[in-house]
Amino acid sequence: MNPLDPHAASDSPAVRADAAPEPPGAPGANDAMPASVAAAADSSAPSCAIGARERLSTRIAFFVAGVAMAAWAPLVPYAKARTGVDEGTLGLLLLALGAGSIAAMPLTGALAARYGCRKVILLAGAAVCACLPLLAYCASVPGLALALFGFGAAIGTIDVAINIQAVIVEKAGGRALMSGFHGFFSVGGIAGAGLVGGLLWWQATPLTAALAAAVALAVLLSAGSRGLLRYGAGGGGAMFALPRGAVALIGALCFVVFLAEGAMLDWSALLLVSARGVDSSAAGIGYAAFALAMTVGRFNGDRIVQRFGPRRVQAVGGACAALGFLLAAALPSPIATLLGFVLIGLGCSNIVPILFSAAGQQRAMPAAAAISAVSTLGYAGILAGPAAIGAIARIGGLPLAFALLGLALVAVAAGARIARQA
Repeated sequence: MNPLDPHAASDSPAVRADAAPEPPGAPGANDAMPASVAAAADSSAPSCAIGARERLSTRIAFFVAGVAMAAWAPLVPYAKARTGVDEGTLGLLLLALGAGSIAAMPLTGALAARYGCRKVILLAGAAVCACLPLLAYCASVPGLALALFGFGAAIGTIDVAINIQAVIVEKAGGRALMSGFHGFFSVGGIAGAGLVGGLLWWQATPLTAALAAAVALAVLLSAGSRGLLRYGAGGGGAMFALPRGAVALIGALCFVVFLAEGAMLDWSALLLVSARGVDSSAAGIGYAAFALAMTVGRFNGDRIVQRFGPRRVQAVGGACAALGFLLAAALPSPIATLLGFVLIGLGCSNIVPILFSAAGQQRAMPAAAAISAVSTLGYAGILAGPAAIGAIARIGGLPLAFALLGLALVAVAAGARIARQA
């Protein structure tokens, strides 16, 4: 079986209603349910019919996660001014957000298996709504660090739980859905940054903007709550499990792709300014081109994966992203660099959704624990990226760092075949 193929079990015969537990008051709810869904659901939790309502709620949950993550970005300069810290101290403060996510992600799979995706997503969403105003209010370094840690933990919890829900919903649908779900995360990021940034531009205080974002998130969570699953995937297990077998390989590939995406966020503008002579005022177009290409790729990804299969899409996507990095590194033209950024966005757009689907399909670990482990390793790539790329850039220049990322993505393309045998 190909662990990178979320549909590898989609041809399994449907299970009978007496082959899996039913929710109280819903006789026959498991009739014609694919066996893969019954296997993915927590063995102690009832299986239930999954349809359009659950797909809509999953899309809303991904959109919420994108809004929440992006809402913090416009508040960063105000937090710096309010606390009076320099750039170095601010960088250390921002690590608290990542530390919160890294601390929460490995535990979320077991929590979702034990309490259900719905409860975990809603409680973590409530924590996000509570933390956002604190990020706009805290004026002391310890207070802001604690708020960032809590915010990061809530964001990390939501990220894992919505991917667990997405794996179950995708399996029940018997077709590729993960890329579209992640597309809503991308759109949510645009909406969150636009909402908070727009309010600040209209002279709203940071606290007012953060409260508005929190209210919007609460309304969205309430609207999407009915279709959130009351169970999780993977049959429970230990609160923390190290990745093993195919999960370790999937996590390593996620690390590389998240590292590449983080490089685009942190370094694309600087490459255009320092190595391509683009004016600083226009340097943001690089990341915008990448993000737009990624969003377009994700919203078309489900159809592409359904037609060509996840292994081929991952291989071609990795090769496309690798070509984009090498193009951006090798050619001195700003146009060529922007074209490289577009190729990176298109190439990377569907790899992470495919890998999360694979984490839910593999047999080496329970699905919930596997998704937690893959999420943690992927997020570690985002955290490690700025320092690693900066160190390479100091030695050989930023184009060399981008070229090495291109070579790493060649490994991701090859990993589509290797992981099939894992």
